[in-house]
Amino acid sequence: MALQTAIKTYHHRVDEQLKNSLVHNSIEPLLQDAMRYALFNGGKRVRPLLVYLVNQLLNGHINHADSAACAIECVHSYSLVHDDLPAMDDDELRRGKPTCHIAFDEATAILAGDALQCFAFELLSSASNPAKANTKLQMVSVLAKASGDKGMVAGQAFDLSHVDKPLALEQLKQMHAHKTGALINAAIELGYLSAECIDTTAKAALRAYGEAIGLAFQVKDDILDIEGDTDTLGKPQGSDLEQNKPTYPALLGMEGAKAKLDSLHKAALEAMQPFGEQGKLLRELADYIVNRSH
Repeated sequence: MALQTAIKTYHHRVDEQLKNSLVHNSIEPLLQDAMRYALFNGGKRVRPLLVYLVNQLLNGHINHADSAACAIECVHSYSLVHDDLPAMDDDELRRGKPTCHIAFDEATAILAGDALQCFAFELLSSASNPAKANTKLQMVSVLAKASGDKGMVAGQAFDLSHVDKPLALEQLKQMHAHKTGALINAAIELGYLSAECIDTTAKAALRAYGEAIGLAFQVKDDILDIEGDTDTLGKPQGSDLEQNKPTYPALLGMEGAKAKLDSLHKAALEAMQPFGEQGKLLRELADYIVNRSH
């Protein structure tokens, strides 16, 4: 399977799973409308893709990866809804469309994000997840840790508190390791768990790969904020510069940021070497992350 085929296949799969899961009635239909708006507005589905690719790399049953793939996309989508709020990044565009608080209203967007976060853990712990009970518990723990004050939320809080403040390179690395990298690594670990894998050598190699692509994803975003355009990015170009946020180009210069991206790309490819030909799709995903235009 070529990467583009895999992207389309798993994108469709996770979308269908999410649509089938989010069908119950609510006393406030607007809430679920906002949840669906946040989930189905053109995301790349990189995190669910990682869950599926790792599951298949480790010879897992694909249906055992569905709940984890849906759950991590729910957490990612909720985080974007909250990041876009006026009190956070104050963005009006996301993937070329009005952000959730613009399309609905601020209160509805906050509640939709809250509900998506809860829905993620409902999916992991429900009977529809065919994993063993102990594996479900591990999945919940992995996603909770990656999402909260040891992961994504901590990274976002650090980011917001350091606007207009100089950062050392290690501080910037740690911020992105939490803000972006934590969920990337969680996707990989969820794929590992969904495959019921016990090979710790494979797990270590996959973690090294995840750390490399997680940081590469953010470095590339920083570069695109300067070199991209609003229509292609689907969000305002130059927003990081306008808000004077800490970025790799700001700290290293554009050439230094591109050199850093190249070194991370090489590290990701090297981490995949033990898997040989079976690691082809994950190597191609690393290529995609560093070469993307949005």
